[in-house]
Amino acid sequence: MANLLGFGQPFGGVMQTAFVVEDMRASIAHFQRDCAAGPFFLLDHFLGPDQIYRGEASTADVTIAMGFVGHMQIELIQPLDGNPSVYRETIEQRGYGFHHFGIACADVDAALPDYLARGYALVFKAAVPTGGSVAYLEGGDAAAPGFLELIPATPGMDAHFTAMWRASQGWDGADPVRPFI
Repeated sequence: MANLLGFGQPFGGVMQTAFVVEDMRASIAHFQRDCAAGPFFLLDHFLGPDQIYRGEASTADVTIAMGFVGHMQIELIQPLDGNPSVYRETIEQRGYGFHHFGIACADVDAALPDYLARGYALVFKAAVPTGGSVAYLEGGDAAAPGFLELIPATPGMDAHFTAMWRASQGWDGADPVRPFI
């Protein structure tokens, strides 16, 4: 059996579906009302350290909200500036909507060579507060609808996301938007 994260998703499998949004509050309301997701945990500003976008330093600032529907984490991302980023790129090319699937990896740096060998290209990398760095990839199968994000499944990440998932279990709709855990 595959290693599982505390919220039930396997290492190496999709644990997150992410969307770039124009209006964070309206998007949270949509996912709660129409998709039974929530509560959402909101981080008003995320400007990760040492962001690299397409080989250059990046200073893009975003608002992030995360919530669960079942065992799937939904991530909503709203750019707060016009700085070049993997998020702005998607909006300019396809508009708002689906952005990436998040894949839990025991070791992002160890997983990268396999993805690169399969035709993916690294387009964004940034350190995250729960340890390690995320890596966004494009390419691979031409049918891919967006990016893949390799997410470091550190003990901190697992504890953090599992706490969000636990909050969704039996959620009664109260306190629908909460501060980021």
